[in-house]
Amino acid sequence: MNKTIIASIFLLPSIIVSYATDIVKTKAYSWHGDTITQGEYFATAPNDFEIISTYSATPGYYMPIEKQWKLKNDINGYPRLMTSNRLHNAIYNMGLDEMVNAVEPDTTLRTGKEWAGVWTRDVSYSILLSMAYLQPEASKISLMRKVNKNGRIIQDTGSGGAWPVSTDRMIWAVAAYELYKVTGDRSWLEYIYPIIKNSVDDDIATIYDPKTGLVKGETSFIDWREQSHPKWMQTADIAETEALGTSIVHAEALKVLSEIAGELGHKKEAAYYQDKSREISDAVNRELWMNDKGYYAMYLYGRDNPILNPRAETLGESLAIMWDVASPERAVTITENNPTTPFGAAIFFPQIADIPPYHNNALWPWVGAWWTLANAKAGNEQGVLQGFGSIFRPAALFCTNKENFNLDNGDIATELNSSNMLWCLSGNLAITHKILFGIDFKKNGLAFHPFVPKVMADTRTLKGFRYRDAILDITVEGYGDSIKSFTVNGKLQKPFLDAKKAKGHLNIKIVMADNDITPLRVNNVNNAKAPLTPTTWIENGELHWNPVEYVNHYVIVRDGKRIDNVNTTNYDVSIPGEYQVIAIGNRNDKNIESLASEPRSTRESFVIQFPREKKEITSTEANYKPKEAITGYKGDGFREIDHNTSEIEIPLTVKKSGEYSLTFRYANGNGPVNTQNKCAVRTVLVDGKKVGNIVLPQRGKGNWNDWGMSNPIHLNLNAGEHTVTIKFMPTDENMNLKTNHALIDCLTVTRLK
Repeated sequence: MNKTIIASIFLLPSIIVSYATDIVKTKAYSWHGDTITQGEYFATAPNDFEIISTYSATPGYYMPIEKQWKLKNDINGYPRLMTSNRLHNAIYNMGLDEMVNAVEPDTTLRTGKEWAGVWTRDVSYSILLSMAYLQPEASKISLMRKVNKNGRIIQDTGSGGAWPVSTDRMIWAVAAYELYKVTGDRSWLEYIYPIIKNSVDDDIATIYDPKTGLVKGETSFIDWREQSHPKWMQTADIAETEALGTSIVHAEALKVLSEIAGELGHKKEAAYYQDKSREISDAVNRELWMNDKGYYAMYLYGRDNPILNPRAETLGESLAIMWDVASPERAVTITENNPTTPFGAAIFFPQIADIPPYHNNALWPWVGAWWTLANAKAGNEQGVLQGFGSIFRPAALFCTNKENFNLDNGDIATELNSSNMLWCLSGNLAITHKILFGIDFKKNGLAFHPFVPKVMADTRTLKGFRYRDAILDITVEGYGDSIKSFTVNGKLQKPFLDAKKAKGHLNIKIVMADNDITPLRVNNVNNAKAPLTPTTWIENGELHWNPVEYVNHYVIVRDGKRIDNVNTTNYDVSIPGEYQVIAIGNRNDKNIESLASEPRSTRESFVIQFPREKKEITSTEANYKPKEAITGYKGDGFREIDHNTSEIEIPLTVKKSGEYSLTFRYANGNGPVNTQNKCAVRTVLVDGKKVGNIVLPQRGKGNWNDWGMSNPIHLNLNAGEHTVTIKFMPTDENMNLKTNHALIDCLTVTRLK
């Protein structure tokens, strides 16, 4: 530690005494004046351009801790914040400083210090938070980088080979429209319309579930398999989940597409996509809302009979509020019930006990920013204060905008981390601009609705805020959620700037009503771990499972319905069905549920081998061809599918009419389980009519002897003969474009009803 830092820290106790009023105080830390204190550690701002911290990280952690931040870049071209709180000023200025670091020489936005390049979801969420108006050109160029040669939005590499296991790429559409609202550039609108439309149309054909109305694919941004799913789930199972956050992203993208279509004169398309958006919003409220908990479930999961994962998922809950999927009444209920730990709202709650912190057992400041914005919209003053604290605490103590933090102790010791994270610095800046100054971009102007908690009452000024052809100096005085007066260059008017009239230098003064905001509660909880997931098997007509520690009882689920509570570790399954077990905790985690065990079916099924089978890979699309003969297939061999495979026809005879499930056994060694973009996708037809799509994710680089099951397709079949066809359609194209290849060795048919 250098002498300057030592000298500064020597003077800190007097600073702490001078600014002792608590702005935010939880069991873990306090923000009082210009200082944040956590146990024996504290951080403070000697001036507006410096932060000093005494924090020490978990011993032995690979990533060093910054003890000081000092302004390095020229930030004079960006809005300057002036408040009476030096720490607030310094954290804001650090956000601008790191934002300048994030602009690459090619004018794209770097994801983080440890994360090079542009990632679709990272840059899109960052643009929505604040980069659209602070870095409009870099935002535009970054978005253009995430469009492929087929004119589709790129889903970043990820679980099982990207899309359609991961399906949150449509956040690009929402970000692109936000950039239009900032700039008013009609040529940009005309550029993005076909890209969004093409991508949406592919998704409607492939991942929209007509039965539930929700959207398939893993939870937006939570893309590390076992971090948020039970270990038994394969990536094909994850592709079949229907998640809160991802569904809401699609609902908003469809709404955006409808608005763009309307502005460009495509009235028929505007009405169609508006209806689709409404269908998803209605489905979220119908399928995922939990009255007993007061918030939405994280996702539906399972196999033939999906069930709710009743965890709270903070980004999804926030977006439901921000984008009006939740009614105003439900918005309030969510902010009062979503669990908030001493360090802030978790990525999801409760945690998974045997998984290390990253998405699990973690807080990410950019998600905290969305949560804080949602609390402001819902009018939850205490929620806003704790939201600010959850972002400012780590920014000050770690002297950078880190990506994520351990929810047990607030430390950076997680599986992966980075400084100078784009979406975290974007959230840091957004909460000041969009909450305390109330800046809200509309397509035809700038609206203002500040939300200032009473304890944060101040006179704040934002100088040099650029909006189209105007430069704004904005001052907000007082506190509350109501505006007493709004003046532009001394003239009273409504709190709205017309985009066509906003020209030159404008002085905006907002005087708040100093009203007491209607008090709402926050669901403050200690961090909690759920029981481990039971491991089940069927033996001699009974379902068995391993005993789980610290469990009060077990819930038996059959065909997606809870049918019994037991204290044993076995259960009679003579009634045909698909069975699962959920462990219910005791001790401090009383009534917290484990994730459900792997479904075990006792229903009647049969296997159909394919005709004209082969025993070796010949396709030129295959990556990592095996050096030895492929093993593990059923029967005499397998069928190979790629772009050049016209179709595969499978004769099917059923003896009884009813509802059936079709699943295909496959191998895909074209890439690893956790990255790249070679997930194979195919359309399935029965008697010439489309019944669904199968997703055949990557199962390991060169791992052609590892066979797994596709997602199930449900359909009604009459007794008699049928033809099942596997066919490549244009909407089945994956993110790789060149390799869309897998092996399939049989079809399993299960009678459901």
